[in-house]
Amino acid sequence: MNVTSIFGTLLGLVIREASAHCDTEDGPAVTDGRRALDSGNVNVALKWVHPGGEDEVRAVFDKVRRVRVAGGETREVADRWFLETLVRVHRAGEGAGFSGLAPAGAGVDPRVVAADEALELGSIEPLRGLVDEDRWDELERRFDHAIALRGFDPDDLVAAREYMDAYVRFFKYAEGHDHDHHGHDHHEHAP
Repeated sequence: MNVTSIFGTLLGLVIREASAHCDTEDGPAVTDGRRALDSGNVNVALKWVHPGGEDEVRAVFDKVRRVRVAGGETREVADRWFLETLVRVHRAGEGAGFSGLAPAGAGVDPRVVAADEALELGSIEPLRGLVDEDRWDELERRFDHAIALRGFDPDDLVAAREYMDAYVRFFKYAEGHDHDHHGHDHHEHAP
C-alpha cells in the first residue's frame, strides 16, 4: 500500500467519523425520513435539506410512497432509496460527500449522543462532564436557542430549518467545534 492509499483510507475514516451523526441508520435524518414515509408528510424530512434540494427529495418521496404499498422487498428497496436520497441531498447542502448509510450507532461521538439526549429531555445535563466547563456558557446559550425553536410546525419549513440550524450549531459546539457551522447556512438564510 503506498502513502497516497494510506492517506486516502485515513481521510475516509475521518470523514466517516465526522459525518456519522446524520448518515447512520439510526441518525436523526433517517429517523425523520422514516417518520415522513410512515406519515405521508414529506415536510417531516425536508427540514434536513436546503431549498435547492427540495424538488429532488419530493420527487423521490412521491415515487416511493406510490410503490411502497407493494410491501415486502419492494417497500424495503423503495424506503432505502428515499432515505439515501434524503441524506445525500442533506450532505450535499453541507458541502460534504455521501458514501451510503452507515450502520446504526457507527462512529457517533458520545457528546453528539448526549446533545441529542439533552434536546430530547429538555435538559442540558446529559452533557455535564463531557464538555469542558470553560465552554459551558456558550453551550447553554446554544442549547437554550435550540430548545426555544424546537416546537415548530413541520409544515412550516422556514421554522423547521431555523430549528435545524440551531440544532446543528448546538451539537457541533458540543463536539468541540468553536466556529459556527456554515454548511447549514441554507437553514439560516432560507427560513
